[in-house]
Amino acid sequence: MNHTSEVVVITGASAGVGRATARNFARHGARIALLARGTDGLEAAQREVQELGGTAIVIPVDVANAEQVEAAAARVEIDLGKIDIWINNAMASVFSPIKEMTPEEFRRVTEVTYLGYVYGTLAALKRMLPRDRGVIVQVGSALAYRGIPLQSAYCAAKHAVQGFCDSLRCELLHDNSGVRLTMVQLPALNTPQFGWVKSRLPRKAQPVPPIFQPEVAAEAIYFAAHNPRREFYVGAPSVAVISINKLAPGLLDHYLARTGYDSQQYDGAEDPNRPNNLWQPVPGDHGAHGAFDAPARSWSPQLWTSEHRTLVALAAIGLGISGLIALLKKK
Repeated sequence: MNHTSEVVVITGASAGVGRATARNFARHGARIALLARGTDGLEAAQREVQELGGTAIVIPVDVANAEQVEAAAARVEIDLGKIDIWINNAMASVFSPIKEMTPEEFRRVTEVTYLGYVYGTLAALKRMLPRDRGVIVQVGSALAYRGIPLQSAYCAAKHAVQGFCDSLRCELLHDNSGVRLTMVQLPALNTPQFGWVKSRLPRKAQPVPPIFQPEVAAEAIYFAAHNPRREFYVGAPSVAVISINKLAPGLLDHYLARTGYDSQQYDGAEDPNRPNNLWQPVPGDHGAHGAFDAPARSWSPQLWTSEHRTLVALAAIGLGISGLIALLKKK
């Protein structure tokens, strides 16, 4: 596939990870369909894509509406051409103890964060399967493996995406399909969502440290779209959480019960009346970054190692051979 002529669809493209991902693809000359609800952010993202050498169209969409998603896919193929890569990224969350949440809040988070991925995947498959090619990237989270307190609806939706993708992957393999499916499991990121998420926390919401910049996620998503692997873990914290949960889930239960509340909040009382984006987009262009630039990391050694695992393996073999030669010389 010629990366400079790729047609790419990104949901949740107006801000955060989606915005950073659009920039990354734009640098490679891709033709990008930017999908989200907030028109201010979408239009700003379109300008950035064009400035970076890409082509972009803006399609306001609520991914919880299957008809809107299907209509968007149809328009993409008319305006930009056949879809090569579909990236499901849009999400919603509520920071709240379960006992204080409403059924409507659970439903909305599930419709956006789980069913939004299902609807996007169905729209992509409708076009990719007959052509026997294409890539679907599901932007996941370490929380797809390990739920944490105060984000039950989001964690459950990410678990659901994981199960959905496992089933779909088996079906694609059974049919010997040329369509490829991959998941990118992200760590905590410095995105604007913490300033607009619906929250009942007494203090302001924050990502659980350590925090990474959204460009780290964007790099992983671009790499995943062009390298045939089942799944990518991004950041050592993601690997650690997923691994510990497999080995000692009960221990992690108690650890998160003790630390999971304070680690998701920082100094300053939350304004209970501030706008949130659960039902409607918050007006304005919010960009890719949130309020945590100072502590956020712009590079992940673990991601670099994952992207260059052949090189790392060869280096390890080389070191091993050098060590063996040195040992034999001593003898």
